[in-house]
Amino acid sequence: MDTIISIIYTLLIVICHNAQGQKNQLLSVAPDCPSLEKGDIYTQSEFLGRLAHQCRYDRLLLPTYQTGDTVYVHASAYVYFIQPAEAHDLNFKLHFLLQLRWTDPRLAYALYSPERSRIIGESDLRERIWVPHLYMSNEQSSSLMGTDSKDVLISVTPDGEVLFSRRMQAVLYCWMNLQKFPFDDQTCSMNLESWKYNASILRLMWEKNNPVRLSSELHLTEYSLLDFWTNESVVRGDIENMRLGGGRSGNYSALKFTFKLGREVGYYLMDYFIPSMMIVAMSWVTFWLQADASAPRITLGTSTMLSFITLASSQAKTLPKVSYIKASEIWFLGCIGFIFSALVEFAFVNTIWRRKKAVSLKKVNSKYILKSTLTPRLARKELQKELQESSPQLSKSRSCSSLNQETSSDPAGPGYNNYLTVHSFPSAMNLPTITTQSFDDLIGQGGKQQQGHGSEGSDEPPKHTWTTMTPQEIATWIDKRSRIMFPLLFILFNIIYWTFVYCL
Repeated sequence: MDTIISIIYTLLIVICHNAQGQKNQLLSVAPDCPSLEKGDIYTQSEFLGRLAHQCRYDRLLLPTYQTGDTVYVHASAYVYFIQPAEAHDLNFKLHFLLQLRWTDPRLAYALYSPERSRIIGESDLRERIWVPHLYMSNEQSSSLMGTDSKDVLISVTPDGEVLFSRRMQAVLYCWMNLQKFPFDDQTCSMNLESWKYNASILRLMWEKNNPVRLSSELHLTEYSLLDFWTNESVVRGDIENMRLGGGRSGNYSALKFTFKLGREVGYYLMDYFIPSMMIVAMSWVTFWLQADASAPRITLGTSTMLSFITLASSQAKTLPKVSYIKASEIWFLGCIGFIFSALVEFAFVNTIWRRKKAVSLKKVNSKYILKSTLTPRLARKELQKELQESSPQLSKSRSCSSLNQETSSDPAGPGYNNYLTVHSFPSAMNLPTITTQSFDDLIGQGGKQQQGHGSEGSDEPPKHTWTTMTPQEIATWIDKRSRIMFPLLFILFNIIYWTFVYCL
């Protein structure tokens, strides 16, 4: 117990001795220095003028220039306004109160003015004392460390602790990633760095308790504040020739306040996505109009196309010209594809409607209708080939008919031989009776063909049933299927798109 008491007594003696030495040093700096004795009798301005007189205080020197220790500057911020700018500007506006705290032993006045609790001043006090030189590395424009007296407040405590408060308005760059626009989240930051002194001389640190506080009245319009955090770092001085302090190279202390913003999609849903869905659905009205109604269908198709392009261009004006594709552009291309496909479908069915020849189909389904519609000549050749393979005698009859057409000199013309019946001539060979008909008549009669029988016991050839559809019937059939296929494909596109933007 006696040992502890002796240690405390020794420490008190040392502290009193150092304080007396500091007092004697301040009093005996120069013969013409104003005295600090009985400091309570002076006003705040008078006492400050004596305390920070140039004979004993040099504002260009660090507070620890005599000891060579590192100056620790503690920072905190109070944010009361965040306004993200338009996306094409790639910046945001920030209003906040920055507070810096450090200790300057040269300003300790507890021994000379014990009744004075605090010295408070504005720009006049700032011009008398040392203040750390900071800057924002990502600023576009700001009033950091400005000269407006109404935005500066400095207080000095009796032990020499300085509290510097500065209200600032800054426009800071924020490099945004717009690949998922307008469903994107942006991370922006405010970067504070030391300009003149490197990290071995001046060290920036965030306050341990609540380094950044947000105002309870902070509200954002287009974004919502998802999260925010702070960190300390050391940056390399890569522009050492432009740095002050003799162009020293080295590392510089830095502080970063980062916040994450999520874009509100309500505006884009109401003004872009829902109207574009309605425009795409409006382009499907053409499927309920007759295929030969060219004027209304063309007018409706082009008007929906132009309306959607106008709607999309109004949104694109607010975005920067980036090289990568954005989620909004994927939606634009998808909707344009559906509107353009509706126009192409009208041109297709209108072309079919104006045909004059009927189309023969093996079956009434999508495969045969589209095949015979897209390539009518090819489908006709394949149909003829199938009939010839299923009935070889039909091919022989067709050949004989063609031969008779070529050699016939009847004035009735080549069509006269289409119904020629060739009877057997009397001979020792019993030739079968062959009946020839045109190929077109065979198709019109449903594929029924009378053929002669050869030797006894031969199998009957397979029978085919063919259906004939007019071009008008085919065009109406395509329109009816389009009324179902287009909405189903658009719903599938929406499922894939919204899954991508929200789940990936």
